[in-house]
Amino acid sequence: MKSPSLSLLIPALLVFAAFSVAQAETEKANFPGATAEVYKTASGDDLYIYFFMPEGHDPAKDKRPAIVFFFGGGWNGGAVTQFEQHSRYLASRGMVAAVADYRVKSRQDTTPRECVADGKSAIRYVRKNAARLGIDPDRIAAGGGSAGGHVAATTGIVDGLDDEADDLSVSSKANALVLFNPVYDNGPKGYGHDRAKEWFPLISPAHNIDKTDPPTIVFLGTEDTLIPVATAEKFRDDLKAAGVKTELNLYEGQPHGFFNETKGGPEIFKDTVLKMDAFLTELGYLEGQPDEAKIESLLKTKKEG
Repeated sequence: MKSPSLSLLIPALLVFAAFSVAQAETEKANFPGATAEVYKTASGDDLYIYFFMPEGHDPAKDKRPAIVFFFGGGWNGGAVTQFEQHSRYLASRGMVAAVADYRVKSRQDTTPRECVADGKSAIRYVRKNAARLGIDPDRIAAGGGSAGGHVAATTGIVDGLDDEADDLSVSSKANALVLFNPVYDNGPKGYGHDRAKEWFPLISPAHNIDKTDPPTIVFLGTEDTLIPVATAEKFRDDLKAAGVKTELNLYEGQPHGFFNETKGGPEIFKDTVLKMDAFLTELGYLEGQPDEAKIESLLKTKKEG
């Protein structure tokens, strides 16, 4: 059989190239009232971070605590909208809150390694631009769910796996962690080891705990088939043994992803947000009483939308 002629191969190659470019495209999200900035360009794609500012925030005068949330999706996919309500709530309580996009397999054909690197880049971006954004560079928390919880946890616990293109003179270490059924054990018996083993044990937060780790709150359902309760309890105990402030909240009978109001229901969503509020208040990131009316308003808006 004769080999295909160059004239036949070129159109096929162009189609393949076009598909590759299309695969790398991430749509810019529309969050009314939020400010979008490109924190990084990687894999041919602009990665956005979306800031939700407190009412009356004046970057020229204010120096507020901040939090960056990362969506879940098994390092494969996911939507940057997942933590919009959490961000709007915390902004209403006085924090600068943000949701960050990052590369995933379905869109950029990447590995967990790139997810971690992007999470660190996002924290580093916020810290590097803290003065311009009116943020306290020493009070930047990271939050997330599932694989996004893994990304968040690595920013606070894992030293390394940074993007070498970043300004490495700026720290990517989060000062507090808010984790919802997080993937933080990537060992042989943990979640995703087959995909993360090339970088194990460095990529696994549970295997890198020490006294420098930030205060951490964790939310987990007792019927989570991906993250066993025993894993969460060991993580809590290891942090405590290292002298790190930590809190584990278990929700009886709840599955993976229970913290999303569409899965666990509005009452559980509200409870997790209130416990998050209490934790951040204890750290000095929030002041005053939690705003239950704001949570109800966000739930109603979400339902009507």
